[in-house]
Amino acid sequence: MKTTQTPAPVPAESGAPVTKEDTPPGPPPKPKKEGTVLNVFSHGVLVIWAFMVVMPLLWAVMTSFKDDRSIFSSPWSLPDTLHFDNWSRAWTEANMSDYFLNTVLVVGGSLVGTLVLGSMAAYVLARFDFPGNRFIYFLFIGGMSFPIMLALVPLFYVVNNMGLLNTIHGLILVYIAYSLPFTVFFLTAFFRTLPTSIAEAAFVDGASHSRTFFQIMLPMAKPGLISVGIFNFLGQWNQYMLPTVLNTDPDKRVLTQGLVQLAVSQGYKGDWSGLFAGLVMAMLPVLAAYIVFQRQVVQGLTAGALK
Repeated sequence: MKTTQTPAPVPAESGAPVTKEDTPPGPPPKPKKEGTVLNVFSHGVLVIWAFMVVMPLLWAVMTSFKDDRSIFSSPWSLPDTLHFDNWSRAWTEANMSDYFLNTVLVVGGSLVGTLVLGSMAAYVLARFDFPGNRFIYFLFIGGMSFPIMLALVPLFYVVNNMGLLNTIHGLILVYIAYSLPFTVFFLTAFFRTLPTSIAEAAFVDGASHSRTFFQIMLPMAKPGLISVGIFNFLGQWNQYMLPTVLNTDPDKRVLTQGLVQLAVSQGYKGDWSGLFAGLVMAMLPVLAAYIVFQRQVVQGLTAGALK
């Protein structure tokens, strides 16, 4: 049985050139500390900004569980006991339950109508070339820059002449018209990032335009729909100017109107704990919606940039 022996390495002669393979590896290069000062500054600014945003919210939640005397005597201390009766009093006596239900009906109906109509218009503007395409698109963009204050008086007369004043469905239609420009602008850019090969394959298989849109393209645009839906939800839930002008019936007030009425009445009753409880009630749905869908919001905002 033969054994093979590997020859020992021959040392390089004194006059021979030394290659990279012959030199021993040196210590690893130290990482460069570039942008350290900028990173520390940016993180510090973010921490300060987060503190400025979170602290008022936490203070409002903490104050909603105090009694009126503790709110003024020790506003920054934790409550000694949790007064859950503040929430029940605001929910029943201040009619926050009725305001909450009206807001859910108005915002829910307007959000569905805005997403359906806005996605259909954005899909046509993004996928089809026809005379007037760019003109219609810029009309929607122009609607974003039109101040709502200038439209309140003519809008009041239009809604009144249509018999929709002080009605839930009238407020829904106004919310849809108010939110459509931004929705079309956002979704048009999003539909342009979607691949056209899938829609072309559906047309080859015999699918109609409506079936291709609702069964293929609309599910693919889910991140964009969730993102623009969150933005519209925030704007419509916190809308105050439009319902104040178009909804003067006390039985059909929304949450923003109810909070203002509750704040005005505190000058005579002094129920500040109930006011903060109502404020937190109006704030919680918005925070919950963003916490649940925050990942989809980021995906929708970055989808066009990652194309």
